[in-house]
Amino acid sequence: MFFFVLKDNMSIFVARNMGILYIIPTPVGNMEDITLRAIRLLKEVDLILAEDTRTSGILLKHFDIKNQLMSHHKFNEHGTTTGIIERLKAGLSIALISDAGTPGISDPGFYLVREAVEAGIEVQCLPGATAFVPALVVSGLPDDRFCFEGFLPQKKGRRTRLLSLQNEERTMVFYESPYRVLKTLQQFAEIFGQDRKVSCCREISKVHEESVRGTLAEVTAHFKEKEPKGEFVIVLAGKHTKDNKHKME
Repeated sequence: MFFFVLKDNMSIFVARNMGILYIIPTPVGNMEDITLRAIRLLKEVDLILAEDTRTSGILLKHFDIKNQLMSHHKFNEHGTTTGIIERLKAGLSIALISDAGTPGISDPGFYLVREAVEAGIEVQCLPGATAFVPALVVSGLPDDRFCFEGFLPQKKGRRTRLLSLQNEERTMVFYESPYRVLKTLQQFAEIFGQDRKVSCCREISKVHEESVRGTLAEVTAHFKEKEPKGEFVIVLAGKHTKDNKHKME
């Protein structure tokens, strides 16, 4: 970054480095899933932006990270981003974390990253924990091509979104709350057919991690008998074609 400073009525050309915005994944379950680089950077940066400072405070205490926390979440990000960008321009290095997983993946992060990029600020995203990758890999469904749908609309636009996916041939990945899992599976069966293959993965990397696999009819019946608990990743097979049918056999 370059700027001018007025001194004795003369403009002096001064160079100054901008800070770096680090996007740092945090564990979705097991604390040991964090990387060594993530721990080091969380200790070194000037400021940590956290979705919930209480939740992140537990993580930081576990790894003896004593750094300044600032609240940055979906309800205040439009108000806080301008000030954060100014701090980055002034040379501060800042880390963004969410409650769990990689910021920006169904969590706050996109808006800040976009504004930082447009301001010419360097953005680095560390590789690390995210819920949908392990759920997809252990599903037993084709994972060479897939689409990530995240959370479906809770009400308005939900059915329209699902209808738009009726002819999707790739494996589809959804996030879902335990309170809506049964409703979602029933809607899937109605729109995609009861024989469509599905895998429901919950509590990823935690003590009670579990994947329930089968047809939509079978998995729906399972969760009618057993109350869904924990956050879910639902992996749904794409529409059968000769190619992906062969991959699933």
